[in-house]
Amino acid sequence: MAAAKGEKKEKEGASANPNAKKGGGGEGKGRKSAGGGGESAAIHAEVSSTAEAVAPRMAERYAKEVIPALTKQFNYKNPNQVPRLEKVVINMGLGAAVTNPKIVDAAVEELRAITGQKPVVTRAKKAIASFKLRAGIPIGAMVTLRRARMWEFCDRLMVLALPRTRDFRGVSRKAFDGKGNYTLGLREQIIFPEINYDRIDVIKGLNISFVTTARTDEEGRALLQHLGMPFRAA
Repeated sequence: MAAAKGEKKEKEGASANPNAKKGGGGEGKGRKSAGGGGESAAIHAEVSSTAEAVAPRMAERYAKEVIPALTKQFNYKNPNQVPRLEKVVINMGLGAAVTNPKIVDAAVEELRAITGQKPVVTRAKKAIASFKLRAGIPIGAMVTLRRARMWEFCDRLMVLALPRTRDFRGVSRKAFDGKGNYTLGLREQIIFPEINYDRIDVIKGLNISFVTTARTDEEGRALLQHLGMPFRAA
């Protein structure tokens, strides 16, 4: 009889607090999830790159070899007078984009592969009826490179790409604008090793402009020549 009364009291207690067990389970789950989040946060905190940033090879060459050579050649008295490369602008004009807009997408992907940077699509500023050109339609792509990407691109261009040009005898020495800036025209984008020749639909040309702080063409030419630009013999 006493045992029956005890069982009855236990049942009444359970019915009075039906969520006691569930609440305990919820606390356990909450603690577990909190613990799991802490562990994952600790894992993410531990994952960090240990690679050291390596300066571009051409940037080191400019600092160690080009600056002393230019200072000696032009008798600069202040290190800030030494010409330096400010930026490189790669422009690809696509006249065929008027009738074939898909060629712009291909040009964007090729410039992205060549430079490692997302290009900007250039659009027509005004309409020209004789060329069937309407204002606002995409007609090209361009990229502006500075700092590390600029040095890396120049290194690949001078060491790998230009020597692969068909019948290459050097680049022109006269393509300066009078203020030390140099523009180089290329007829084929396939000279860059990043371009897969089998996936090319149309051969495209491009212009590469080297913007420098040189005040004269002579200083700009000397800067690019010391950096490794293969100028044609005078």
